[in-house]
Amino acid sequence: MCTGKCARCVGLSLITLSLVCIVANALLLVPNGETYWTNTNQLSLQVWLMGGFIGGGLMVLCPGIAAVRAGGKGCCGAGCCGNRCRMLRSVFSSAFGVLGAIYCLSVSGAGLRNGPRCLMNGKWDYHFEDTAGAYLLNRTLWDRCQEPPRVVPWNVTLFSLLVAASCLEIVLCGIQLVNATIGVFCGDCRKKQDATH
Repeated sequence: MCTGKCARCVGLSLITLSLVCIVANALLLVPNGETYWTNTNQLSLQVWLMGGFIGGGLMVLCPGIAAVRAGGKGCCGAGCCGNRCRMLRSVFSSAFGVLGAIYCLSVSGAGLRNGPRCLMNGKWDYHFEDTAGAYLLNRTLWDRCQEPPRVVPWNVTLFSLLVAASCLEIVLCGIQLVNATIGVFCGDCRKKQDATH
């Protein structure tokens, strides 16, 4: 596969994953789909750190767009030299994207391990923090959170989605990093007649 076509494919995948992360993080702000629980004392710290919005979202959206542009045939920087410049931009953007995806993975992993902040026995706290993630396997503990209702499955589902998406983003940004580096040194393998169409 040509470096340009590979960049385009990876870029479109990164854009899709970044949008998934942004939506997942937005949903974490409204437990169980209810806006009543948006008080800062009632949502966990990992939700407010915006790992999905900032890290897996915006910081990966930029490399995704850069990869699509590196794989395209634009008027700015047309030809061999222009494509190499776009590929060089994509190298730096992909490194930036890896950092964003790692941030998302770290925050989401901590959110899964600590569990949500919820009301239990009249006290708002991280009641599952001491279980070191063991609460994930014991669903009978999930119903102990009185408010917000069904916050544990809500957080587990969305943070798991963020963990999976950020792992894919790390792999795809790594692939694009290698692909773009090859593109910088070797150019694109598209034929010159392809560039004129």
